Amino acid sequence: MSTDKNSDEFYAKLKGRLEETTNWPAEYLYKFIVPSDADKINQIEQIFDNMGAVISTKASSKGTYTSVSINLRMKNPDAVIAKYREVAVVEGVISL
Repeated sequence: MSTDKNSDEFYAKLKGRLEETTNWPAEYLYKFIVPSDADKINQIEQIFDNMGAVISTKASSKGTYTSVSINLRMKNPDAVIAKYREVAVVEGVISL
């Protein structure tokens, strides 16, 4: 089974859950884990630039990875998923 098909199925399920559990527009919290590389962290921050996002980062205990939390108001589940897809191109990122 291809990765694209798996991710499409994942995003379809996520959209269904978001539609069922949330009244939109709503605050949404994104969480990502990325290798501790300033360029990679900056790439993620740039994706959410000029959106009024509150972004916080925390390095792992060994400093190998950094968690990036982003809280912002999103208009609908499609907008949430679009941002996940944008961040997915950052090498080494894990979406939680």
